[in-house]
Amino acid sequence: MSRRGWAYFLAMAVIWGLPYLLIRVAVRELDPGVVVLLRTGPAALLLAPIVLARGQLRALRDNLAWIAIFGVVEFGIPWFLMSTAEEHITSSLTSLLICGVPLLSVVAQRIRRTEDHITARRYLGLGIGAAGVAFLVGLDVHGGNLTWIGLMLAVCVGYTLGPLILATKLTSVDGPSVVMGATAIVALGWIPWSVTHWPAHVSSETWSCVAILSVVCTVAAFLVFFQLIKEVGATRAVVVTYFNTAVAVVLGVVGLHEALTAGIVVGFPLVIVGCVIATSKPRESLPITPEIAPTP
Repeated sequence: MSRRGWAYFLAMAVIWGLPYLLIRVAVRELDPGVVVLLRTGPAALLLAPIVLARGQLRALRDNLAWIAIFGVVEFGIPWFLMSTAEEHITSSLTSLLICGVPLLSVVAQRIRRTEDHITARRYLGLGIGAAGVAFLVGLDVHGGNLTWIGLMLAVCVGYTLGPLILATKLTSVDGPSVVMGATAIVALGWIPWSVTHWPAHVSSETWSCVAILSVVCTVAAFLVFFQLIKEVGATRAVVVTYFNTAVAVVLGVVGLHEALTAGIVVGFPLVIVGCVIATSKPRESLPITPEIAPTP
């Protein structure tokens, strides 16, 4: 992977390591559906001037169906399910379960027979990364039950389909237009629910969490993610979830006072090694011709 690819990769690792902690805090006062609305609505409003300035309304209109599908499968449903699950399970367990995304992405790639051949080296990297994640959270599955684990597996399916839609159906639409259209559609869909589930009081801490979720973890994150897919391809891009888990666990220890275990000390290096192996290619296979995704 190129230096630019690694820069996007590391940026995404940090940005998408934040939501687990922020959602965990937000759902103490907010219904999961309200969290989705407050995360998507402001994002759509922030991006609207950019889309208008670029004259992208026609592209948005012509691709509205796929943009809507992307919005639903990437965050409309997954973010509600994740927020619901985080009312009952730890952020560490949540981040562990999300690490099923790279594995599902590999399965999807084999079914679609796209991108470059999946080598034993990449399988090895995925395996090492999965082992590192297991050490990171200490296989802490006692904090949840099958219902919440099932919800998180559904989230993994959505997170697998989203990048594939971007890489195959929305290559002619720029990043801000996709995110603006998708977040606007999702926000509109959650307004009726939020009206009937709005809390009587929202603290400043909760407002801060949803603001960061919207501006940093949605607007900025997806714009960077588009560039990551363009640089390294959809399948390699989702490997970033391994590094996300490492960041999420560190934030859980610092921000949520979760225990610093031996598993973290052993697992974190394994996550890094797994990411390097799974996302790199042998020298003789270069250069890489990645799938093309929208650019901001």
